[in-house]
Amino acid sequence: MKTFPLESINLEKAKEKQFRMIDCITKEFKGHEILTRGDLGVVKGLNQPVATHKTERVLAHFWNAEDSILVRGSGTNAIRYALFSCLKANDELLVHTSPIYETTKTTIEMLGLKVVRANFNDIENIREVLNKNNCKAALVQYSRQLPDDSYNMKEVIDVIKEFDIPVITDDNYAVMKVDNIGVELGADLSCFSCFKLLGPEGIGCVLGRKKYIDIIRKHHYSGGSQTQGHEALDVLKGLVYAPVALAIQAEELIKLESRLKSGYIPAIQDAYIVNAQSKVLIVEFKDPIARRVLEIAEELGALPNPVGAESKYEFCPMFYRASGTFRAMNPQSEDYMIRINPNRAGAETILNILRQAIEGI
Repeated sequence: MKTFPLESINLEKAKEKQFRMIDCITKEFKGHEILTRGDLGVVKGLNQPVATHKTERVLAHFWNAEDSILVRGSGTNAIRYALFSCLKANDELLVHTSPIYETTKTTIEMLGLKVVRANFNDIENIREVLNKNNCKAALVQYSRQLPDDSYNMKEVIDVIKEFDIPVITDDNYAVMKVDNIGVELGADLSCFSCFKLLGPEGIGCVLGRKKYIDIIRKHHYSGGSQTQGHEALDVLKGLVYAPVALAIQAEELIKLESRLKSGYIPAIQDAYIVNAQSKVLIVEFKDPIARRVLEIAEELGALPNPVGAESKYEFCPMFYRASGTFRAMNPQSEDYMIRINPNRAGAETILNILRQAIEGI
């Protein structure tokens, strides 16, 4: 199977991102403020904690955006707020022809939006669809939705912007892994979960045009909605360490793919890297042993399921069933395929778990 995973930054570029994040932090925070747990509540004049306000300024500066806001509800609610800031009920929203991510599909239904589909792998089809419809905004998912998706984010954003409508990008599974996220490529708003970047549970981020962020902020005013100071500082701590950790993870994926393709474990038919939605390794067995491999792998220390998809809790490798997309394409994949996310593990640990699990069948 030919796949088109996102191109990960190397370790040197990851270090540059870490250093740049620290530089941005030092421009907003005094040293003693970093050594606290932040403040709480709706501070007079800001209507949010000071630490949260400063963190949002750091994020906007880091990604060269006009503004940013941290919201509750993780990446899902970040996308929900972004769509809400640009659209009204019954407006048409341009999306890719591939299946819409389930939580995003729920958001579209909640907001009463009408979906218009174009094949993002075909630039001319995007133009054709936009010319025939009255789309008021577009939502582009950075990570692949199907294994054969190959679209270039910059090209897709550029062609949509020809029609002068706002572009919102779902940058989950791409932030701190790729060179540039949506807002850096010309999108109006970028959305992602901080939990997927070693941050706290339930906190999402929206970056981009101030006029849209202002709308979100206006409707995100209550004390209970605010990201508290300690949570905002935890967002920064996660973002500092995420790029290097994710670059190492990408390196180990390449090592794994190479070893398994070389026939290191005879029971394995093939292995290939995909974005589904995290960047993972799909392992295909010669015999229908996938379910038993997963059962035994957990006994050997592999995580049996995701928590936040590369959250701070997921340091051991994850051995999990093939994604819903793969199962829909090929119902037998659940018996023949598994996906592996190294998380913080090295290739040798994963190979040992695989070999021992197969031997245990």
